[in-house]
Amino acid sequence: METKTFKVPNMTCNGCVSTVRGELEGIPGVEVLDINKPGQLVTVQWKQPASWDTIEQALTAIEYAPAEA
Repeated sequence: METKTFKVPNMTCNGCVSTVRGELEGIPGVEVLDINKPGQLVTVQWKQPASWDTIEQALTAIEYAPAEA
C-alpha cells in the first residue's frame, strides 16, 4: 500500500472537503483518507488499481489540484 500527504490549496470550506472526499472515495483502490481542512492537507493510502497518477488526475479534473505538502 502506498501513502501520500499533499496540500490542496483551494480546499477552504466544508463543501470543498466533501467534494474532495467524494472524488477520492470513488477511486477503486483508495483505502484510507484523512483530510485536515485548516491545514488544507490530504493523506491518502491506496493500492492497485489506484495510482498516484489516477488520484492526481481526478483532483485536477475537479479543480482541486494537489500540491506538495
